[in-house]
Amino acid sequence: MLEDHPPPGLSRIRWRSPLRGPWLTSVFASALLVVLPIVIVTGLLSYIAYGPKFGQAIPFDVGWLKLPSFDWPSHPSWLYRLTQGLHVGLGLIMIPLVLAKLWSVIPRLFTWPPARSLASVLERISLLMIVGGVLFEIVTGVLNIQYDYIFGFSFYTAHYFGAWVFIAGFVSHVAIKLPKMIRSLRSRSLVAELRTTRADTVPESLDEDGLVAPDPDPPTLSRRGVLAVVGGGAVLVAVLTAGQTIGGWTRQFAILLPRGRSYGDGPNDFQINRTAASARIDPALTGDRWRLQLLGGPQPVVLDRAALAAMPQHTVKLPIACVEGWSTVETWTGVRLADLAAAAGRPTPGSAVVSSLERFGAFNHARLQRNQVLNPDALLAFRVNGADLSLDHGYPARIIVPALPGVHCTKWVASIEFREV
Repeated sequence: MLEDHPPPGLSRIRWRSPLRGPWLTSVFASALLVVLPIVIVTGLLSYIAYGPKFGQAIPFDVGWLKLPSFDWPSHPSWLYRLTQGLHVGLGLIMIPLVLAKLWSVIPRLFTWPPARSLASVLERISLLMIVGGVLFEIVTGVLNIQYDYIFGFSFYTAHYFGAWVFIAGFVSHVAIKLPKMIRSLRSRSLVAELRTTRADTVPESLDEDGLVAPDPDPPTLSRRGVLAVVGGGAVLVAVLTAGQTIGGWTRQFAILLPRGRSYGDGPNDFQINRTAASARIDPALTGDRWRLQLLGGPQPVVLDRAALAAMPQHTVKLPIACVEGWSTVETWTGVRLADLAAAAGRPTPGSAVVSSLERFGAFNHARLQRNQVLNPDALLAFRVNGADLSLDHGYPARIIVPALPGVHCTKWVASIEFREV
């Protein structure tokens, strides 16, 4: 029979930890059951915020996996900062939890035969999807934060489809395992375990899933010790990374930030994802020759710096947040996009296409929704924190819109076309 002929070496594997068991696994699972839905929902919201209906979200064509699109709100201004900060922040914080959960169930991954019934086949498939999916999402997500694309394929496409593989595995696994998880949690008292010393730690009762070792070694750590190590690891990751979203005094502790904790001195001291050099911006085009074109009205309107400076200026404190999880709040000064739409001759546009002096890549234009254009705090900004924008921050002008993903806050603006729809 199949069970009498395991693969070479598998029969010699012995899992000897006295801590593994349904209760400890269920504790880790219950924590992930709280965190993972938040990571999933905020990740999908990030895709919607990028504007799939405008073809700006990557991947562009996702077939029947396309999400319902709607106008991404421009109120409150910190909305995208919150959703993307939670997505990246919790995604990093849960790494110790995921590793602990995998450690707790690793005997289950090596059971032989791999399936004894249709139910066990479905369970094994869901387990492979959830384990493979979560590891793939964590690895590609961390590499994306570091701008290290060693995997050789589109991060956005792979991360999106990988997310759906994980979601399918997660939902099916929860449906299969939730009743057993609840029973396991009720089998022991968390308070009692937190009071149990290493010397008093005993294995759980043998279980049908084979998580409990039949001949365990003596404990080298109590269960409360394991929970402390995993919880402490999650807290440490939070301390080392949360500063990129929270900012302020917390930034000094965020030593793992891919772009460092300091960006120089002065008003332009905040994150730069794409420099003028990497965008191949010709400094000559940003000098006295620069003109802003307003399109979409009865005829094109061309404005120089003096004409723009003569228009009403608006100053507002707004966050800017990026898909990599960093965000910052700065004080911006410029001309309202609504005023520019009126100057172009289309005061109530359906959308606007902003084009950059950057001529190559996916960042040379972005499309804004009607509510984003007409938001009274949406600006074509010329100054930040009382000083002119630096060239790397988009001089001579950049877009800043409340709750807009940073990638669409186009830098080095050359033209804005206000459209009817």
